[in-house]
Amino acid sequence: MRLSIGLCYDHKDEYLAAGFSPLEVMEFDDEDTVAGLAAGLTALGHRVERVGRGVELARRLVAGSRWDLLFNVAEGVRGRSREAQVPALAELFDQPYTFADPLTCAVTLDKAMAKRIVRDAGIPTAAFAVVADLNDLQGLSLAPPLFVKPVAEGSSKGVTGSSLVASREQLASVCGAMLESFRQPVLVEQFLAGRELTVGIVGNGPEARAIAVMEVAITAGAEDYAYTALNKKEWQQRVTYRLVEDEVATAARQQALAAYRLLGCRDAARIDLRCDASGVPNFLEANPLPGLNAEWSDLPLMTRMAGASYEELLAWIVDAARRRYSQ
Repeated sequence: MRLSIGLCYDHKDEYLAAGFSPLEVMEFDDEDTVAGLAAGLTALGHRVERVGRGVELARRLVAGSRWDLLFNVAEGVRGRSREAQVPALAELFDQPYTFADPLTCAVTLDKAMAKRIVRDAGIPTAAFAVVADLNDLQGLSLAPPLFVKPVAEGSSKGVTGSSLVASREQLASVCGAMLESFRQPVLVEQFLAGRELTVGIVGNGPEARAIAVMEVAITAGAEDYAYTALNKKEWQQRVTYRLVEDEVATAARQQALAAYRLLGCRDAARIDLRCDASGVPNFLEANPLPGLNAEWSDLPLMTRMAGASYEELLAWIVDAARRRYSQ
């Protein structure tokens, strides 16, 4: 079925031109990603119109513009509910859209909130605490090694060479710097020493399925303890990706699907896990607006490794969203 599709996104260059810093726009899409999405959807036979960021979408909706489907990859700019802004706009104006609803987008961006939900459902996740100011460290019962990152950022933003801490003194220093830089609470987790896995999922409800389980192996000489922002940026030199089919992958697939459904992800998402020292996968976070650069984003990468094309992935997403609205 040929659809009219509005493509909503946050373009990195547009925000840089408006005076935003490179750190502020780290999660946003570049022209290659936006153009690739438009080309891929067009190749499927759809009529694609580039809309731009959420503010432009609001103007268009108020003026009466509508599409058969809004393909949303906009991250939003500020606040821990920023990923919920475009879905909320779409619902306010009765505009069908892809991916998760406002509640899921808000909950999953706050990593601690998501971890509480999956933990209470029995899905393994590392012990953690939230540090809103340095006084919170006084009652912290977690013992090093610990892993520290902003509580509500994506794309490994804030995950650096200093995120792994080996002492309480180092923890105070890292938390202080992170609180000052990101102006939000810090998530402190028990460090998981095992394999890093990510699971791509498409579909809804009982039809949701895992495309693949991909292991992210950091090469020697890099920040080999985590999928840091630097490792992601220099992935060709620092990272090896491989699909895995073993007992750990089976457990990861089951846990990822359970988290996907529990958190209310829709159409497609990526669930990140890391194994503990015993090899048990633990939930790290959910990505209900997964990166969709055709070349290097994890979801398209694992889709390609699993034998399907980028256009097929986009077709699965559009079909899942279309069927949601036709029921």
